[in-house]
Amino acid sequence: MTLTFLTSCSTSGLAERYAAALQNIAEAEQEAKVDAGSTKLIVVSKTHPADLVLELLQLGATNFGENRDQEAGPKAASVNESIAQARANQQWNGPDAKWHFIGQLQSNKVKSVLRYASSIHSLDRPSLLKALIKELANQPATKPLPVFIELNLTGQPERGGILPENLIEFATQVLEQNTLKLEGVMGVAGLDVEPAFDFDRIRKSSEALQTLAPEAKFISAGMSNDYQIAIRHGATHVRIGTSITGKREYSV
Repeated sequence: MTLTFLTSCSTSGLAERYAAALQNIAEAEQEAKVDAGSTKLIVVSKTHPADLVLELLQLGATNFGENRDQEAGPKAASVNESIAQARANQQWNGPDAKWHFIGQLQSNKVKSVLRYASSIHSLDRPSLLKALIKELANQPATKPLPVFIELNLTGQPERGGILPENLIEFATQVLEQNTLKLEGVMGVAGLDVEPAFDFDRIRKSSEALQTLAPEAKFISAGMSNDYQIAIRHGATHVRIGTSITGKREYSV
């Protein structure tokens, strides 16, 4: 069933762009010789309204990425409310939206983000780890929260992230927490280097991490301009925004 309270897929070209991304992912998977459909597509919905998320749900998307709590919190609540209403009216029997927090997370926003986020891709410093541990200890017992350790590939401390040479030490601290589930690493290719170079560094960091934690095998890397390259270098989760959603509709 569709969400009949929406104009089905009304955003111009959205269905075509979403289908093209799926096709590009499939081609990259084939080139990388990985299982078809093994790459998780996270549609970056930041600066777009809840209605666009609902339209994407109708197209088959289930995973959405946000990077600012002050925008993501109300949007997630609106989407969830719309889905709940549609279910009550027997207008929707599809999946719920899953929210991935992909931006730098301020420690004082942890409690708010945990209300809706199904995973955090940007665990980038000890102070954030401490804040997560503290807040999760105050919440009802549930499944461990999936997290990715964000890598700093620039070598510049002000950019945030864990330096590759410090990954194992930090990962050890994460693995000691039974309220967290370490999924793997996250990284962003630099603007001043060939994407393949940085994606290869991310892959090597992932391989090093797996010597400590074989189950932490996932790689969150690749965005609109380079996700096919990322998949060919081992990315398992790609974060695609404008090439699917189109031009940003508003700023916050």
